[in-house]
Amino acid sequence: MAWIIVLVVVAVIVFAIIGMYNSLVALRNQVDNAWSQISVQLKRRHDLIPNLIETAKGYMQHERGTFEAITAARSQAMGAKNVADAGKAEGVLGAALSKFLLTVEAYPDLKANQNFLALQEELSSTENKIAFSRQAYNDQVLFFNNKTQMFPSNIIAGMFNFSKREFFELENESEKAVPKISFGN
Repeated sequence: MAWIIVLVVVAVIVFAIIGMYNSLVALRNQVDNAWSQISVQLKRRHDLIPNLIETAKGYMQHERGTFEAITAARSQAMGAKNVADAGKAEGVLGAALSKFLLTVEAYPDLKANQNFLALQEELSSTENKIAFSRQAYNDQVLFFNNKTQMFPSNIIAGMFNFSKREFFELENESEKAVPKISFGN
């Protein structure tokens, strides 16, 4: 009878370990999926920028520095290797885009250009999607980090090298808000 009790206790412990391990794997995969969703939106943003700049160049011959700043920031953002680097680079890119969009206000012909207006709308939509994806990613990271740090799953997390994930936070305060795009006077 004692052996049966010991076997049942061992079986319960083994199943609990398997369950915690599987839930950690599932959470890790959800975090990776959420980051993938951000990456899709960031790529879309990065792809829109050259078209936006090219459309504006014909109207804004005297804004070379602004174009160069956006191009450099875009290159840096596309080369980010981890979440922290991406947050910093995207913050710089967002600041450069905000400056560009403010500069556009001085060019009424450009503001009336249909291609430019369509690209602005795409960029604004993409910025909203990035914000939503960032929120979803950070929610998944929070849940995963809680699971890896709370008892008893922290023991399993430590045994199988599940490590804390970074939140996707933008370093530039101006990037935390969607860029303001004005079509009016």
